[in-house]
Amino acid sequence: MKKLLLTIALGTAVVLAGCGEKKEEKKKFSYERTKTEAKAAKTTATSQVPVDMENKGIGPIKEVVFGDIDQAMVSRGEEAFKTKCTACHKTDQKFIGPAMTGIYDRRSPEWVMNMILNPAQMQKEDPIAQALVEEYKGTLMLDQNLTEDEARDIAEFLRTL
Repeated sequence: MKKLLLTIALGTAVVLAGCGEKKEEKKKFSYERTKTEAKAAKTTATSQVPVDMENKGIGPIKEVVFGDIDQAMVSRGEEAFKTKCTACHKTDQKFIGPAMTGIYDRRSPEWVMNMILNPAQMQKEDPIAQALVEEYKGTLMLDQNLTEDEARDIAEFLRTL
């Protein structure tokens, strides 16, 4: 009789435990890149915007001649870049706007300075600026109201990246 009662009690306990509320864990999709994969993704992401070194852009800058790197200009340009540009640009990767490293392999110095000084007109009339707006899903570069000297300092800093 004791065996029967023990068996019934154990059976009831098992049934009650099995009928309890189940908490389902939602599985979250997770994909973590290895450092190698992340680096490869960052360096292989290419722009569909054409490279045109002859395009000087639309604006006040008609010619820029680069000589030896001027460290004073680089320092001022780096500070201006940090203050005015880093909300949208990173030096080594795409962000809200294009990465700045190697910019002079893709754009003429005149184009870069005209884009800094005259972004509204450039985005309306320049085919490369228009393609960049399209690539960055309609994000427009804002006018930072820089002087030509400040833009030249930033241009000099960009040479060092």
